[in-house]
Amino acid sequence: MDTRRKVTIGAVAAFVVLAVGGGLGIAAISDNDEPLRGDELQQATAAALAYTGGETVVETEVGDDGAAFSVEVRLEDGSVVEVNLDPRFHVIGSAVDDDGAGEDND
Repeated sequence: MDTRRKVTIGAVAAFVVLAVGGGLGIAAISDNDEPLRGDELQQATAAALAYTGGETVVETEVGDDGAAFSVEVRLEDGSVVEVNLDPRFHVIGSAVDDDGAGEDND
C-alpha cells in the first residue's frame, strides 16, 4: 500500500471518528425537558443562584437551548431568568424567561 493511500485511509477514518463523536456530543446536549437530579441539580442550582443573585429556582432541565443544563431562577422583582450552563456548570448564557416557568414556547 503506497503512502498516499495510507494517508487517505487515515484521514477518512479520523473523519468518521470525529463525526460519530460529535454526533454523540450533540445527542447528549439535547432539548428533552428532563429535570435535573442529584449532584447535577445541586451544582447547577448553586451556579445559577450565584450568577443571578436570585432567590428561588423554579425549574431545571437537562439540555435546554443547546446548553448542557438550564436553570430558571425567580428574582426578587418576580421576573424569571433562564441560566444556561456547560457540562462543568459554567454559565454560558442567560436571558429573561418571558414564557414563564415550566411553559414551552415551541
